[in-house]
Amino acid sequence: MHETILSLAEAITSPSDQEQPLLESLCTCAEAQITQRLSSGMTPEACADAFTCAAALLAAAGLFSCRSAGGAEQFTAGDVSLRLSADAGGAAAALQHQAETMMAPYFQDDTFAFLGVRG
Repeated sequence: MHETILSLAEAITSPSDQEQPLLESLCTCAEAQITQRLSSGMTPEACADAFTCAAALLAAAGLFSCRSAGGAEQFTAGDVSLRLSADAGGAAAALQHQAETMMAPYFQDDTFAFLGVRG
């Protein structure tokens, strides 16, 4: 399953050679993060298609977030010119949202909390 997730994440991000180890680690972390949130009795294999796509999307979002750390896209020394890269934060957030939406039917419900009130 890990190889499928990595392959999908590579298709989304087209990582450079320097980014490849980071993407592999992000895939491993995304797998663990999603597995931890699965409903009781649900396994990654039971929702394999959604699981692999969502993990790849989360890993890609992580890589895009790293890329958009505000680095310079172009720098010229003669007649000083600097152009900052566009913020990829929006793309990362969209990928995270898509992963959450994909996995929603398989996640345990964590939207309700009951607090006791003394009477």
